[in-house]
Amino acid sequence: MEKRVTETGFLRGAALAVLCATMLSACGGDLVPRGRVAQASKPPPRQSRPPVSRPPAQPAMETRQCFAKLESQQVSFTPLPDRNFGGGCSAINSVKLTDIGVPTSGIGAMTCNLAANFAAWARYGVQPAARLILGAEIEKIETFGTYNCRPIAGSGKLSEHAHSNAIDVSAFVLSDGRRISIRQDWNGDKRTRQFLAAIHASACKRFNTVLSPNYNAAHHDHLHFDMGGRGGFCR
Repeated sequence: MEKRVTETGFLRGAALAVLCATMLSACGGDLVPRGRVAQASKPPPRQSRPPVSRPPAQPAMETRQCFAKLESQQVSFTPLPDRNFGGGCSAINSVKLTDIGVPTSGIGAMTCNLAANFAAWARYGVQPAARLILGAEIEKIETFGTYNCRPIAGSGKLSEHAHSNAIDVSAFVLSDGRRISIRQDWNGDKRTRQFLAAIHASACKRFNTVLSPNYNAAHHDHLHFDMGGRGGFCR
C-alpha cells in the first residue's frame, strides 16, 4: 500500500513537472517583448549621399538687361557666380569677357556694367580713332587687370578694383607693329597724343571715373576706368 502511494505521488510530480516545462516553453518566446532585440545590434552602414546641386540664383533684372546689352553688341562673355572674398572685397554681378572684337589681355572678373561699357569703348572709341588718326587697326589692348582686393593708392578706402568694378589700360598694339603705351607715349609725337586724347575723351563719356597720367603719379603708366561714384570725374 505504501509503495502504491509513493508511485502515485511520483507520477503526479512527474506530470506536474512536464506541465510546467510545457508552459515555460510556450511562454519563453514572450520573455523578450515582440518587436525588440534581446541584444543591441550594429546599425546598418550609412550610405553617403551625393552633394545636392542647387541652381544658381536668378540674376537681378538690371543684370539680365546688361547681359542682353552685351549680346546685342555681339560680345561673348561668361556670367560668373557672386563671390565675397572678405575684407569688403567682392565680385558681384560680374562676367568674364571672352571676345569683344579686339583681343584684350589681363581682364578677369568685371561687373557687367563695366564690361558692357569697356566693350563699347574698345569697339566704337578706340578702333575708329586708331584707323582715323594712326592709319592702323588695333590688334590688341593690354591691361593691368580688373579685380584686385586693394585700397586706393595712398588711402585706406577700398578701390573699385576691390569690387571688380574697374580696369586699368596700359598699352595698344597696332596692325603695323607699333606699340603705344601710356607710360612711354602719353607725351609722345603729335599723332600719338591726338590718338590718346581721343580715346581718353571717349572713355569720359562711358565710365563714371577716368584717371590718366594727368591726374597723379600713381597713374603714370595706365588709364583707370571704373563705374563707381556719381560719374563725371574725368582727369
